[in-house]
Amino acid sequence: MIDHVVIGVSDYQRSKAFYEAALKPLGYGVAREFGDLGCGFGTDRPYFWIAVREPTHKVHVAIASPERATVDAFHEAALAAGGTDDGAPGIREHYHPDYYGAFVLDPDGNSIEAVCHRTEG
Repeated sequence: MIDHVVIGVSDYQRSKAFYEAALKPLGYGVAREFGDLGCGFGTDRPYFWIAVREPTHKVHVAIASPERATVDAFHEAALAAGGTDDGAPGIREHYHPDYYGAFVLDPDGNSIEAVCHRTEG
């Protein structure tokens, strides 16, 4: 249903560096960039955009992960890139028995999650 999401950021270069590092383990990178105004992350085309504008606050975006190991790698990379832990990798049975997610806050305080819905094994 959703084609793409755009969030506003207060410091483009800081946020771009954060998202490049955090999304790399999930296989996503900059797919299109508009100078210092914004960029979109994806694979073949951009799905998740950051743009210089009034910062978005308290948005929650969950990004699909192909396996639990990449959820772990996302969390580690996001923290190393300056993110704040908002929920360590693990099963969230209250969503469903195979919901494996990790949560971080980006430099503007938005909640970014990587989630895998697959059964491990």
